[in-house]
Amino acid sequence: MIENSELNVPQDLEKCIKFHGHLCPGLTYGYLVAKEAIRLLDIRRSEDEEIVAMPENDSCAVDALQVLLGTTAGKGNLLLKDYGKNVYTILDRASGRGFRFSRKISCRNDQQDKVLKSKSLLSRPFEEIFSTEEISASMPPYARISPSEPCAKCGELTMADKLRQGQDGKSMCIPCSDS
Repeated sequence: MIENSELNVPQDLEKCIKFHGHLCPGLTYGYLVAKEAIRLLDIRRSEDEEIVAMPENDSCAVDALQVLLGTTAGKGNLLLKDYGKNVYTILDRASGRGFRFSRKISCRNDQQDKVLKSKSLLSRPFEEIFSTEEISASMPPYARISPSEPCAKCGELTMADKLRQGQDGKSMCIPCSDS
């Protein structure tokens, strides 16, 4: 097995590999998209919700977006739309600008050559791999912050705006209201 230090990759990609666990084409795609978004939008890693990432898949690429762009589900600025498409939209709240990146090339996913394929991707011009479109997108709302209240059935604390009214008028969490 090749150690990360033997890969001779950029330091910021090393951080992505450390977070993700290994180097693969999927992680590399996310790395490339994040770097291009940083360049085009002239942004830094998001401390709060300044940057929004909307990947249209749940692939390895999402991990690179989290590391480099600071987008996470917990902060509410990683909005996963799992359509299975190799498309990534990155928005900058401060400028109101956004870009949609759509992968143009296909890469077979065999475990044996994933490091070589990743290194090959890193050496290619971005525009060979992705099409880029500046978009005018309405910014998604900021993450909801809602007080927690106990479910009338199970007693577990639940975001108040996620509680549902049961037939008896009591507020219940989604799993309890569905049962």
